[in-house]
Amino acid sequence: MFRLVLPVIRLLLLVTTFTVTAFTTQAQTTSLKTISLDDIWGRNAGTFAARTVQGVNWMKAGGFYTTLSDGRVVKFSITDGKAVDTLFDARSNRVGGQTIELDDYQLSADESKLLLTTAEEPIYRRSSKATFYVFDQKTGRLQLLNKVSKVQYATFSPDGRRVAFMRDNNLFAVDLNTMVEKQLTSDGKRNAVINGGADWVYEEEFSMARAFEWSPDSKRVAFIRFDESRVPEYNMQTWGELYPADYTFKYPKAGEANSVVNVWVADATTGAKVKVDTGLETDIYLPRIQWTKNANLLSVRRMNRLQTRLDLLHADATTGKTTVVLTETPTSALGGQPAYVDLEFTDDLTYLADGKSFIWTSERSGFKHVYRYDMSGKLLGPITSGNFEVTSLLGVDEKARTAYYISAEVSPLEKHLYRIGLDGQNKQRLSNEPGTYSANFSPDFAYYLLSHTASNSPLTVSLFRSANADTKPMRVLETNERLRQRLGQYTISPKRFFTVPTPSGERLNAWTIRPPDFDSTKRYPVLMFVYGGPGSQTVKNEWDSRDFFWYQTLAQKGYVIVSVDNRGTGSRGNAFRTATYGQLGKLETQDQIDAARYLKTLPYVDPGRVGIWGWSYGGYMTALCMTLGADVFKTGISVAPVTNWRFYDTIYTERYLKRPQDNASGYDDNSPVTHAAKLRGNYLLIHGTGDDNVHFQNSVEFVNALVTAGRPFRSFYYPNRNHGIYGGNTRMHLYQMMTDFIVEKL
Repeated sequence: MFRLVLPVIRLLLLVTTFTVTAFTTQAQTTSLKTISLDDIWGRNAGTFAARTVQGVNWMKAGGFYTTLSDGRVVKFSITDGKAVDTLFDARSNRVGGQTIELDDYQLSADESKLLLTTAEEPIYRRSSKATFYVFDQKTGRLQLLNKVSKVQYATFSPDGRRVAFMRDNNLFAVDLNTMVEKQLTSDGKRNAVINGGADWVYEEEFSMARAFEWSPDSKRVAFIRFDESRVPEYNMQTWGELYPADYTFKYPKAGEANSVVNVWVADATTGAKVKVDTGLETDIYLPRIQWTKNANLLSVRRMNRLQTRLDLLHADATTGKTTVVLTETPTSALGGQPAYVDLEFTDDLTYLADGKSFIWTSERSGFKHVYRYDMSGKLLGPITSGNFEVTSLLGVDEKARTAYYISAEVSPLEKHLYRIGLDGQNKQRLSNEPGTYSANFSPDFAYYLLSHTASNSPLTVSLFRSANADTKPMRVLETNERLRQRLGQYTISPKRFFTVPTPSGERLNAWTIRPPDFDSTKRYPVLMFVYGGPGSQTVKNEWDSRDFFWYQTLAQKGYVIVSVDNRGTGSRGNAFRTATYGQLGKLETQDQIDAARYLKTLPYVDPGRVGIWGWSYGGYMTALCMTLGADVFKTGISVAPVTNWRFYDTIYTERYLKRPQDNASGYDDNSPVTHAAKLRGNYLLIHGTGDDNVHFQNSVEFVNALVTAGRPFRSFYYPNRNHGIYGGNTRMHLYQMMTDFIVEKL
């Protein structure tokens, strides 16, 4: 741990110096403007919005990409950025005399057809339904795909001759030559059975919505079937009519029944199906299916209910028989210490074209790294190694025998782009400036778009040729120069990075924003921002598009803002992240309390005026800090908090706490409801009544406990707003209310 912290401290000093230099020159100008909530959420919303490069879809015919803009799908030259062709124009392809409004599009593999998404309706975080059209560039024919009703997840087959989709929880395949539908399943029913789409909890916690995949030869569709008939329903009222309407959906709370899941393979022509053997145990998760390069070989990932074991299965698509290829367990990852397997850390699976090997990411060393295996599961060797996290594998250039990835090798606060040989040799860092990078590679890996931000620098997007990645970019697509000039007109206090020592021996990464006229001889109130959940990070050297400018308004009012990443957060290895296993809230809260006590020792901090706020997991942390740390914090604001993990979903909660049946104390000992009587100070509780994720029930139960304990507090609810609490004037109202509360109470 000591070896990890020292380089981080050196880097933080460099970053701090850089950010101070970047902003203090501006702050010396007396004519600079101050930031208001109107500039962020009100009449002038968008004042500080950063431009980005969206909708870039690389074309396989090298040297080109397409984008969607103003109802047109346009083809551009990579090298000079000039438009060379229009693949589809909604204005000249009207339907029934009306111009269709495009929400998205897909290109077929041979790029001759477009699958157009229109009239899209969101459902949950990742799911939606829409009306789809197929446009044939060769014939100019535009055809309606779904003639009955809106459908979900429409996807081209690899040969471009069919489209599969889900309608009313059943799976269909359409022959584009005849436009005849083949119904592949028939038992789909709302709140009962889903074929080819994820249930609520898989969508939220396994980051998936579509649950079907075409085989490489376009002959079969593999899909996951969810039988959620035994899953309890959650009833959420929606307000606005004379009588409120009930919206019910399947939501498995911790310890309750999950969907029973199976994997099937259907023949796209005949509809004949084969069930994949995933074992006798039914209380499991099957969060990923993926075809190998062999059209008869499907890979399936299987996890036990407590997510302490993950198996990679290879299934014969003709018989359904499976073989366990490899297994990830917490003992191999942590040398016998109890922990969990997080799907995110084994989610980079690439089957190589040679058909003999695959690339897999694992935490087997204690840090997420990239490994190569043969098809039987034999380890051929590590590709990356070291005491740092590989955050994502971007892809494998098989011709060059090279892998591209993003890692936190420089610092947990930064993410940089690297490439390395598949033999683990010739590692090269391709990003140089401090900050956070992401990259988007063309299918042939000849080009990539490199995106960069830093705490003092909004987004830039540059185009590189992979062969010359260590030279200047071919083009810079976005610099946000107008935003940079606009920032120069305002008083802005930079983020300064530092570390917080704790009694546990850890040094926690942190940032602070000070008042623009900061005077070290004065004492200032402090507002801490916390999230703190497993694998998360709030302390990163990247452009903050969330609340940075709100913090500027508070800094202008004389507040110091601080955020600290406690134990359990990400980019510092498995041991640091899984330290909170079985006891969510305990160590995280202690770290935030210790950080607050440390801040109180600083000569410029008013020790009687330290507050804290957070949203979601951060709202939970704030509630605990205001109860277990009642002697430390004067004021707190919880937005959409979990107040008892018994109310939250199975996949997320049981991953870190096991089931309530297995670990009751882990649920109750660190529940704000349990400690309601300890609340002191000024507390504001906020929630949306339409929150399908962290249910309004959490705040209702905490309010009940606070009332029973006779503790004073304030609360506010937003009718029908979901977990994000937005829409119309909602955000302006929310942030004005929080600002007023802070000014009044801190």
